[in-house]
Amino acid sequence: MDLRGRVALVTGAASGIGRETALAFARAGADLVVCDLNDAGLEATAEAIRAVGRTALDRRVDVSSREEMRAFAAEVHRQHGAVDVLMNNAGVGLGGGFLDTSLEDWEWILSINLWGVIHGCHYFLPPMVARGRGHVVNVSSAAGYLATAQLAAYSTTKFGVFGLSEALRDELRPHGIGVTTVCPGIINTPITGAARMRGAVATPEARAALVDIYRRRNYGPDRVAANILKAVARNRSVAPISPEAWVMYLMKRVSPGLTARINRALQARMEKQMLGATPARASRADDSS
Repeated sequence: MDLRGRVALVTGAASGIGRETALAFARAGADLVVCDLNDAGLEATAEAIRAVGRTALDRRVDVSSREEMRAFAAEVHRQHGAVDVLMNNAGVGLGGGFLDTSLEDWEWILSINLWGVIHGCHYFLPPMVARGRGHVVNVSSAAGYLATAQLAAYSTTKFGVFGLSEALRDELRPHGIGVTTVCPGIINTPITGAARMRGAVATPEARAALVDIYRRRNYGPDRVAANILKAVARNRSVAPISPEAWVMYLMKRVSPGLTARINRALQARMEKQMLGATPARASRADDSS
């Protein structure tokens, strides 16, 4: 897809992968529609887009809200008609096993990570289908094809995004619309600092250790953005981004059992690093307070 003069929409564009991809689309010649709940970050993204000579329609939108997404789509379609690229990126993190995750946490993460993508597709896809061209980018995760006990709820939402995207790709192919599932991997973005933590790792020390692991990995969202543009140009169905995301994706397809054992070992090592920074293991009673 030649992005010059096209319109790209990115949710969760105030920081991280969303911000960097919106800027990458703008540098490639697209005008942008961006939304987020972080007003200051969203304004900064919009200003950066305009600084490279492209237009930016920025709105504060909660992707989990059906009504807010409906109104947002109506405004976008009045101004631009059908968008050319729809990127459902907005998401949140939740660390903890199933037994440590409350129903309120489940509702929260499902409403954003999965329902946010469903809302985006529901309200923006019909005009794209009617026009007969476009591309959808749904941001899943390496945790969307390789689940871990400590990311039970998060993995559930990302598996859902992965499955939805695979079904959409098949359904939308006759309409000239491509669908790419993006699985970034271990990327240094604000999501680790903002994620809800439950269970033994629900301490400030453990969170700081997790943030430090991602910081030292030092794979930035700008590199993810560059790969997303390549994936859209090549109409790739699945786009693992970082080296570890590629390795896990390929190994899961070749040897699921071996991959699960390796993944458990890596997760145990990461949890040990996090708990090593924790003075005492938090009790479940403390976690639920």
